[in-house]
This record gives sequence, structure tokens and C-alpha cells, in this order.
Amino acid sequence: MQQFSDYKKRPLNLNLATESELKTFFFLKPLQIQNLLLYRQLLGQLIDIHELQAVPGWDVETIQKMRPFITVSNALTLTEEFGKRFRNGENSLLARVTQILERSKGFTSTASGGSKYFGSRQRIFLRYRYQYKNLLQYGFVADKDAGEELFKGSQKSGFDFYSFHLFARNIGLIKHLALGDFTVNMGQGLISWQAMGFRKSADAMGIKRQADILRPYNSAGEFNFHRGAGLTVKKNNWQGTAFVSYKNLSANAIVDSANFDDYVSSLQTSGYHRTQSEIADKDQIKQLTIGGNVSYQTNRLHIGINALHYKLGKPLQKGPEPYNTFAIGGNKITNASMDYSYTFKNTHLFGEVAVDGQGDLAMVHGLMTSLDSKADFSLLYRNISRSYGSLYSNAFTESTTPINENGLYSGLTVRPANGFKIDLYADVFTFPWLRFRVDRPSKGADYLVQFSWKPNKQVELYSRYTNQSKAINLSATNLPVHITNNRPKQNWRTHLSYKVSPNITVRGRAELLWFDKQSDKPENGFLIFTDVLYKPMMAPLTAGIRLQYFETDSYDSRMYAYENDVAYSFSIPPFYEKGYRYYLNINYDVSRRLSTWFRFAQTISPGASTVGSGNDEITGNRRTEVKLQAMYRF
Repeated sequence: MQQFSDYKKRPLNLNLATESELKTFFFLKPLQIQNLLLYRQLLGQLIDIHELQAVPGWDVETIQKMRPFITVSNALTLTEEFGKRFRNGENSLLARVTQILERSKGFTSTASGGSKYFGSRQRIFLRYRYQYKNLLQYGFVADKDAGEELFKGSQKSGFDFYSFHLFARNIGLIKHLALGDFTVNMGQGLISWQAMGFRKSADAMGIKRQADILRPYNSAGEFNFHRGAGLTVKKNNWQGTAFVSYKNLSANAIVDSANFDDYVSSLQTSGYHRTQSEIADKDQIKQLTIGGNVSYQTNRLHIGINALHYKLGKPLQKGPEPYNTFAIGGNKITNASMDYSYTFKNTHLFGEVAVDGQGDLAMVHGLMTSLDSKADFSLLYRNISRSYGSLYSNAFTESTTPINENGLYSGLTVRPANGFKIDLYADVFTFPWLRFRVDRPSKGADYLVQFSWKPNKQVELYSRYTNQSKAINLSATNLPVHITNNRPKQNWRTHLSYKVSPNITVRGRAELLWFDKQSDKPENGFLIFTDVLYKPMMAPLTAGIRLQYFETDSYDSRMYAYENDVAYSFSIPPFYEKGYRYYLNINYDVSRRLSTWFRFAQTISPGASTVGSGNDEITGNRRTEVKLQAMYRF
């Protein structure tokens, strides 16, 4: 969102855009990127943006999505451009405060000493950033979660988390230079992927990971990044990247007094340091990381070799549960891989083959092809050993991390007529070894079909059906070993957006869910909401409101809905049992430099005596969130 916001102010010049810059737009397919680069090579620079209609694969929908972020103009020399980097950029300072108005259990006197939150109830987020196009940016982040202390107790230095980054692009042979905090993204995510990476969605062609190896990091997450220095250089068709990182990790440390051998049983990724036990886990181990990449690329071919090595201050040794038998461990972790891509006419092939330090293999191979101007097809195969292990990985898999999985995904997008689109996919997968809450090897399947209709700029309608089936342990048994069974889940969603006037848009959604309906305890779910968005042209005030009702039988039949939020923030909360939810978002631009946001969101659960669980349990049937944000540009 930050990158798109920058491109709206300073559009990307398509006559100079590189492949890596075009990959920033995640909705662009590899074939579309390759076709644009080949078009530019054969016919020269674009004269006008409307010329994109002549590029193969660039349909009207894609051009409309790109239009706010791109321009066509002549190039500046490196000397002219470099001189502007430190003078013509924009400084911005953003501050955000969030609070749940009701007091949860962790903040009350009833919380036991070990689980009591020591800090205040506000979450505070600060970010300063300097940005010149996508060529130079630097800044810092400070973040305090609700329940964490501020300038006292365990946080005498102020905030719980600080982050700093400086990132430069395109300085002669230097393609990327990263100092401070940055992310590393290699291949198809089998050994490392810390940038945004989608899995299955209604976009049946969105199966490929694509991003620069090094990217700046200026978010509030406290785990999924590296801290140190990185450099990418490029000469003709060759490119090389090297980086080094050294940072502290929060972990659950175990003192083995019998063997005089301390270790950590798990890495803590939440970033929370609110209670006595969470504070004790903070910065328990050091992590040294070194890695690099060498790649060769032509207009159609890419081949890359990637390698990573981690050294932990204490060995990682996960719990004795059977599903952890082949889990990653030790204090030295090594991964290497080879990734590739090749474009031939209307077909794009890609993949990655990876190996860990114990010789365990993982692979992902994919294909995307344009069968016709109105039909695209995708195919992806993955085969990941039950004992393959990696840190910071994120591939196109059913599981959260690439481990213990074989699967085959196929997708199809058809545009039978103007305004109509059909997306569908089928994914079948197996897990050769045990998983969390699944005490035997298992298999599953996932299917989706979506019909979309957009007859004009005012109306957009889609209807989607999904069918998922995965195994899980049945808990209601008295046997010494869990019985495992596949529990299918079906969803049917219909969503309508209608632009009532140039200033007002109304959106509505209805969704039904059926969970395990063939069992003796089937569950159902229902969700409906209406949004009203007010966004007048060139006016300082925009606003949006949602009214929602939901009802499910339990957490197993929970449903999700994306929510609009203040700028650079979002939420996709789960909804279960019975309740009402509404929220109001207001954005007011006080001046050209100062913008403010306000959000009020509340969930009401009729008949409930408590809301939430554990330390976040609230006495009563309401949970209310208030969020204030301001950004000053200078």
C-alpha cells in the first residue's frame, strides 16, 4: 500500500520500468510483464499510455488497475536523477494510537502474576520515512503493543520495537543497496520469502512468487525480516546479491540442568512482550545469517542459484510431539536452491528446487499459458519432503510453511464476453507425515469457481463457491489414539458493488457456510453486511461505514471478511457464534500536508457473558476498538 501510494504521487515511467519494478504490481502476470518488455524492445518507447492496448495480454481490466500508478515520459540521466534523490523526495511522519475500550482480563487485578499485562492498554505506532520515487528511501519505526510498557519496567529504552532502514536502487552497477532492516525473497519461497506472498484465491493465475531479492522493511512485525546489510549488483545479463544479518530473536528458552545444555523449544513470532513469561522470552538468542544469489537472465530465460546459512546462539529443539519428529532443529541451518523461469510464446514456465543441510528436497514447478485471448490456464506441482526444513519460507502451498506436502493445483480463467469472467481452480494434496491436530498421514482437496460480471464502471458483481476438505483429529472419543477424519467445508458468497453517484458507492455481501454436514454434528454459518462509501472528488473528507450480522455454530464454522481501515492498516477478523458488527472510518485532509483518520469498530454478541478468551477475555458482550491516526508530509 505504501508503494502504491508513492506511485500515485510519482507515477512509474513505463519507458524505464524494469522487470523488478513491474513485479511490484502483484496483479500483473509474468506473461504480461514479459510481453511489455519485449514490445518495448521491438518497437521502442511507448508514446502514450493508451498504447498498452496493443501489448499482447494487456486487457482493459489490467490497464485500468495500472492507470493511476504509471506514466510515459523521457528518461533523465543518472547524474540528473541522482542529484534529485536527496532534494526532491517527500518526508512523512505517521502516528497511530489504537485502544480496546473495554478492559480485558490481562489488565485487571484478577489476572495472576505470571499472566498480567504490565503496560498500558494503548497500542502506539510511529513511522518516519523519506521517499524519492522508488529510488531512495530511509526511515525508522517505533511500535508498542497494547499491554507493553513504555519508558519504564522492561522497556526503559522506550518502545518495545525499533526498526531503521535505508534502501537505494539503480546507482550505476548497484541495483539495490540495503542497510538496516530489509527482507530477502528468493525463487518461489522454498528457502526464503519475507515479502507479501499470496496463496490460493479467486485469482486462478496468481500462483507465482515475484519480487526483488532485497526489499526495504519498515513494518511493525518483529520477526519476518533481516537486520544488517545487503547489496545487489548487475552487469549485462548477470546479477549477484550478497547480504549479512545479525539480530536478536525472542524464543522459549529451556534450561537443561541434567545435561548442562540449554536450548529453545520454539521461536516467538508474535512480537508480544506484555506478561512476565513473554518478557522473559525476549531476545533470548542471537541469529547470524549470511546468504546470496547469482542469476543469469535474458528476455525469456532466468536461472538463479540461492544459498542461506543461519547460526543460532542456542540450538532449536522442538517438543516431543510425534508431528515434530522431522521438524527443523539445531543451531546451524543451511538451505540452497536453484530457481528458473522461461517464456516461450504464450507460455511461462517457472519453478524452484531446494535442499536443506540434511539433504532433504523440496520442489515447486509451475506453468501459466494463454490458451486464447479469452482464456488463461495455470498449473503448479509441489513435492516437499516431510523432513525438509527452512526459516522464513513462504511458498505456494496448502500449509503455512513448505514442509511435508505433495500437491497439484490447476486453474483456469475465462472471459467469454465483455464484462464477464469465470475463475476456477482445483487443488489436491497429501501430507505424508503427521501434522498438528492430525495424527496420521492425510490428504485433502480444495475447489473454487467464481463468476464475475462488470457491465460498466458503476456495477460489479461476483458469486463464488468453494469446497474444501482436510483431515483433523476427532476430539470427542475415549480411545487412547485420536480418530482422524476429513471434515469438508463449503462456502457460497455473493458480493455486489454499485456506484450510486460519483461520490457514493454501496457494497453488499451475503455468505453461507456448511461445515462437516455429513456428520452427526453438522454446522452452518451465515454472514451479511452492507458498506456505504463516501468519496467525493477533490474533497478533503472521505468516509465509510459497515453494518454486519453473522451467525455460526462454533469456531470451526467461523467466517472471515476483509475490513477497510485507516491508511496502511487492514484487518481480516474471524467471525463465529452470533453477533453484530459495525464500523465507521473517516479520513479528513486538514491541509495538503496534514491528513487525519478516525476509526470506530464494535462487535456485539447478544446473550454472551464474555467476549474473547485467555488474557484477552472481556466481561460483557461488547468489544469496541478506537483508532486515531495522523500523517504529516514535509
